[in-house]
Formats: sequence, structure tokens, C-alpha cells
Amino acid sequence: MLNDRQSLILCGVMVGGIFVSGILDVLDSYLIKTLLTIIFLMILTNFFMVYSKSKKEKQNKLK
Repeated sequence: MLNDRQSLILCGVMVGGIFVSGILDVLDSYLIKTLLTIIFLMILTNFFMVYSKSKKEKQNKLK
């Protein structure tokens, strides 16, 4: 699981990657698409892991 700072850095890398690859017109490359997709999936996975963990902690506090 990533901490907040790492998540923000990863989001910045993704945005920067989309921006730079769009300007350089290499967004059609399968390598670039694959790297950006992997970064996006890492962000989503981290989001759902943190969400489910906080939900479980809230349920444990109520018991």
C-alpha cells in the first residue's frame, strides 16, 4: 500500500507522462500506453485498498 505522498507523486507522473507523450506525439505507442495503464491501475488499486481498510477499521470501532 502506498502512502499519501507516493500516491501524489504517482498521479503527477501519470499526468506528466500523458502531457509529454501527447506533445511528442508518441501516445500511440504500445509501450507508452502500457506504462500509463499500469500507473493508472496502481493508483486505482491503492485507492480501493485504502478505502476498504478504512471501512473495516470503522466497523471494528463500532463493535
